[in-house]
Amino acid sequence: MSLVLLPSTRSVLSSAGRAPLCRNRWPVALLMVLSVVMGAPALAQAPSSAGRSVTEWLTRMHEASRQRAYMGTLVVSAGSAMSSSRIWHVCDGTQQMERVETLTGAPRTTVRRNNEVITFAPESKTAWVEKRESLGLFPELLRTPGNQIPEFYGVRESAAERVAGHLADVVEITPKDTLRFGYRIWSEKKTGLVVKMQTLGEHGAVLEQVAFTELQLDAPVRMDKLKQLMNDTKGYELHKPVLRKTTPEAEGWRLKESVPGFLSMSCHTRDAEGVTVGGAPMQWVFSDGLASVSLFVEPYDAARHTHEKLAVMGATHSVTRRVGGHWLTVMGEVPSATLRRFALALERTH
Repeated sequence: MSLVLLPSTRSVLSSAGRAPLCRNRWPVALLMVLSVVMGAPALAQAPSSAGRSVTEWLTRMHEASRQRAYMGTLVVSAGSAMSSSRIWHVCDGTQQMERVETLTGAPRTTVRRNNEVITFAPESKTAWVEKRESLGLFPELLRTPGNQIPEFYGVRESAAERVAGHLADVVEITPKDTLRFGYRIWSEKKTGLVVKMQTLGEHGAVLEQVAFTELQLDAPVRMDKLKQLMNDTKGYELHKPVLRKTTPEAEGWRLKESVPGFLSMSCHTRDAEGVTVGGAPMQWVFSDGLASVSLFVEPYDAARHTHEKLAVMGATHSVTRRVGGHWLTVMGEVPSATLRRFALALERTH
């Protein structure tokens, strides 16, 4: 889901510049789906599910875990790939903490406190420490100026269904053009917590799915235990990527043509060892409030950047392109045609 740190979020920078999220995709996706952005204002909720607007539905889901503790098992499937993780989440109204532990693939434990994230890889005794500004279900929902979501998405409600033993409202968020995907979301009826979500492609095809197979609401999750786990880095080699906020203009880039509905949200460079020519890798993030697109720009390396290509994994698409002395990767959970529009619009200014 594009729920992505930043898919995403699926970093394609050089090895020296990578963050832990590109080494293990699923825990990040889980954090993005299940968390909420701290400090986001709540909108008034309709007394019943009938007749809620798309903004009211999304805000209800966005705010659902603010005062709630839960734990459960989450399964993510994309195409033939499937992964599962165990989730512990607690929030006291001002501070959120969350632990995500992989149950398949390489062992990984990710612990988050608000926007502070640390990922432990026990086999290599390595840990990555990061700050992520945008964490949450549809992370740019309330950061996008003017809330253009109703202009590009509609909403359709279906009969309630049971997921992991909980009755849930079923809501379909439908795109109004071909530049973005749709979403089918199961929202626990009493709390609004998202218990299942599908990303929908052309003709409603399910591209990716996240669902609880077991969920305990109001679980006895202790914040002090999670804090202790987060601080226990003894024996681990720590990596702390250095991110520098910047602007595309300052880095010598611009879009000669905008993509409808997508607004610039952030831009930063990442310090990378061994980069001596062409500058540090840059990530420029766009969002329409639901879907996010990341533009990764790094110095061109003929040994690694052999040919331009399109890649697809579930709902996540990426396209690559050489732009002069730089290599561009555009990634997001949007149709490939949307990514191509970004790729062709990016140009060097100096």
